[in-house]
Amino acid sequence: MSSAVLVAVAQVAVLVAVLAAVHVPLGAYLARVYSSPKHLRAERLWYRVVRVDPDAEQRWTTYLMSLLGFSLVSVLFLYGMLRLQAYLPWSLGFTGFDPAGAWNTAVSFTTNTNWQWYSGEAAAGHLVQMAGLAVQNFVSASVGMAVAIALVRGFARSGTDARIGNFWSDLTRGVTRILLPLSLVAAVLLMAGGVIQNLDPHTALTTVEGATQQSLGGPVASQEAIKELGTNGGGFFNANSGHPLENPTPFTNLVEVFLILLIPFTLPRTFGILVGDKRQGWAILGVMAGLFAASLALTTWAEMAGPGAAPQAAGAAMEGKETRFGLAGSALFAVATTATSTGAVNASHDSLTAPGGGVVLFNMLLGEVAPGGVGAGLYGMLVLAVVAVFIAGLMVGRTPEYLGKKIGRPEMTLVALYVLTVPALVLVGTAIAVVVEPGLAGIQESGPHGLSEVLYAYASAANNNGSAFGGLTSGTPFYEVTQGIAMLAGRFVPIALVLALAGRLASQTAVPATSGTLPTHRPLFAGLLATVAIIVVGLTFIPVLSLGPVVESLS
Repeated sequence: MSSAVLVAVAQVAVLVAVLAAVHVPLGAYLARVYSSPKHLRAERLWYRVVRVDPDAEQRWTTYLMSLLGFSLVSVLFLYGMLRLQAYLPWSLGFTGFDPAGAWNTAVSFTTNTNWQWYSGEAAAGHLVQMAGLAVQNFVSASVGMAVAIALVRGFARSGTDARIGNFWSDLTRGVTRILLPLSLVAAVLLMAGGVIQNLDPHTALTTVEGATQQSLGGPVASQEAIKELGTNGGGFFNANSGHPLENPTPFTNLVEVFLILLIPFTLPRTFGILVGDKRQGWAILGVMAGLFAASLALTTWAEMAGPGAAPQAAGAAMEGKETRFGLAGSALFAVATTATSTGAVNASHDSLTAPGGGVVLFNMLLGEVAPGGVGAGLYGMLVLAVVAVFIAGLMVGRTPEYLGKKIGRPEMTLVALYVLTVPALVLVGTAIAVVVEPGLAGIQESGPHGLSEVLYAYASAANNNGSAFGGLTSGTPFYEVTQGIAMLAGRFVPIALVLALAGRLASQTAVPATSGTLPTHRPLFAGLLATVAIIVVGLTFIPVLSLGPVVESLS
């Protein structure tokens, strides 16, 4: 076995061991956070400021309106900060963003997408980074968790008049009790590994060749922590987690991958506890882990077996990758960031081999459910679980049920619209971009690779991922506006459908399991769920993938 393979196996083994060690206690803690009737003193002060009653149960429509109202205010506030940056403290001399760029960035960070058309160290001052972008990293991640918990309550409750909790309480607890304390620990750990944390402006440095280079300081470790923990992905520097001040060593690289996967892989445990059957959580976790493992194996193999004599002589396809991470660290990071909705990168995805790039693209097109973003991965997988029990019910001629709730026509209508929303946004956006002049002007490569660049961009936007192939010139009004629309619709249309489904489920009276009820905690159902994820969702994109990564791989 080669040393590269040993490194790959070792880092995955360490990652799995640490994730397994925290899975049970953290999952139980998250369940207590969202089910506790008590409020912290700081939380009560916040509730008085915004004048809400955190104990008032909301119907799904009120929950949704609260969520949309909060997100709208977030977009407007961040847009204003970006436009007026030149007049703010700690602007470092940077001007304000142009209207299209400010729109794209405000929408991007509010929707947990964190797509960046700009270079962070050359466009955003410290106040915008801290009070604008980093704040949205916290609250957008908390919004995703709140929606997931609301859907779980829909399954767990019975006959509640569509009441699924209180958005303001769920949002606040996600920030104060989960994301803030975990980010604090993570930031200290990253600083210990060499990530910078200061408020320094640009500093002149002398390179080893004697030239002068300007290097920007900043509150990087604190932003890096929530960037990964909240599956956000926006980098302080343009090179993102490939920059040595954001991610200096293989140790910090593994820490960042761990942070990306921590909450998404833990939420299935929380789900099992809240619905009163931990076996259901294990089944969901098994499907997520199986799909993730398959993606990681394929991507690592594709990069190690890179086409051509040069990659084979070097032992891997090293173009666009950091030598301090090597192939193993780059492949693991690429899979982690696209299997979740993170979007952070430590290598250029445009430089991945055609099969490797196709796999990470497929991760996003699959809906990012293996394990998916913070909250979004869990509610996405639960929607697919509803599809799975519906298909199973059709095959055996029984009324579909999941966790004691009957799945009928109204529920399946919501689920069908959920499944079709993102594919429609991705395919329509890509089709428009490759036929109009402003879209074609941004494509760097001709042929199938150019199509892959555009497809990747709209898949990243509509799935709220934020990573990019890197070859597409997206900092133009056409892409800034159209991708902003894809981000908004890709975030809030599925959320509205999930909350409507949660309300319908919560209003139902749970039915007891019988001998004819499909067991949804056994390997048979887990296998069916994984198959549904691949076939029902993934195969929607086979035609366009055949014109992009598949053709490029064969050529």
